[in-house]
Amino acid sequence: MTDAPTRPLTRNVRADRSPTDFAAYEANGGYRALNATVGRRSPAECLQVIKDSNLRGRGGAGFPTGLKWSFVPMEDATPGHKYLICNADEMEPGTFKDRLLMECDPHQLIEGMILSAYTLQADVAYIFIRAEYLLAVRLLREAIAACYILGSDFSLDMYVHVSAGRYICGEETALISSLEGKRANPRAKPPFPQVSGLWGRPTIVNNVETLCNIHHILEHGAEWFQSLGRGEDAGTKLYGVSGRVRNPGCWELPIGTPIREILEEHAGGMEDGYQLRGLLPGGGSTDFLTTEHLDLAMDYGTIGKAGSRMGTGTMIILDDRTCPIGFIHNLTRFFAQESCGFCTPCRDGLPWSAQVLEGIETGQGRREDLDTLAYQIDYIGAIGNTHCALAPGAMEPVQSALKYFREDFEAHIERGACPYADGGAH
Repeated sequence: MTDAPTRPLTRNVRADRSPTDFAAYEANGGYRALNATVGRRSPAECLQVIKDSNLRGRGGAGFPTGLKWSFVPMEDATPGHKYLICNADEMEPGTFKDRLLMECDPHQLIEGMILSAYTLQADVAYIFIRAEYLLAVRLLREAIAACYILGSDFSLDMYVHVSAGRYICGEETALISSLEGKRANPRAKPPFPQVSGLWGRPTIVNNVETLCNIHHILEHGAEWFQSLGRGEDAGTKLYGVSGRVRNPGCWELPIGTPIREILEEHAGGMEDGYQLRGLLPGGGSTDFLTTEHLDLAMDYGTIGKAGSRMGTGTMIILDDRTCPIGFIHNLTRFFAQESCGFCTPCRDGLPWSAQVLEGIETGQGRREDLDTLAYQIDYIGAIGNTHCALAPGAMEPVQSALKYFREDFEAHIERGACPYADGGAH
């Protein structure tokens, strides 16, 4: 390993995707940052490095990690634990980047979590992971067991918590409720988890990819991490592409890499016989972008200005032979069944939206259904009308589909059938 790897997150991802064990990880420089940090640098110093690095959360929201951590009371006079939680549930449609990291390099996540807990002075850590990730669960438990031999003056207990798997657990307070053994409902904020989270104690929840960056930043420094990006955002990013492309997959690239470069150079372009119509840039709960956006940089600010969100950075491709109404109907059904049921607009509104879309897709649509969808977008999709962002996120592909593919909606209604039924994919 070089002193400053330019692709730190995937340095141990082998061609056959076999996992890196403790010995191989350590031989490749693993746990070097841990040994150089714990007991040798203060938690305050570590926190400042993370803040200076401009690392933003890789779970979708893109909130500055160091700033989020700074809200944790470092001088806590009340007895009890501080908690660090890794959100490894990865339920966003089209997203598989965290699975790659956990299955190929589990010790990277463990080292990142130990250093994060040291910085926060947390003494208990959980990896909250979906039950379907059987291989990752086993590898992480083996990695944690191996790490107990390291030994240091810093004490941390780490556990893998296998969840039932619900999309709502992407919302950090819903995850905390689930971890406490309760129904996975989001909580009112404030208080924020950084002050009152798991069992009422200070808690930080971060994504797998976010935490995997920590030990690289503490080892190589904030300036090095900033130098890896191609724009205002810092570091590298795991970008994924799924759909009718020649080489679907996941790649670590400088954050700010243009969409066109990701699609054409890494994903290999569209399959023969297919043309690109649109893409969801960051998973199922983001707005469509189209061919006019291909030269945009994939970073938080640029994609936000274009009217969407970078989200998880994992693109879902819409091709010219796939019905966009069937595409978003499938997503809307997913979000409807994943609602926690707490809010009326989400609990009742999303199934209503799915029903309207199903009617249009099956040839039962009416012209006034487009007005109904517009009303649902304004009401269900408005931030503040629901307890969390699930429903507004679910309406993003719907509102952007109406914007960019309205002629498809009208064609369904006019013909009384799906124009893509013969030879199209759904």
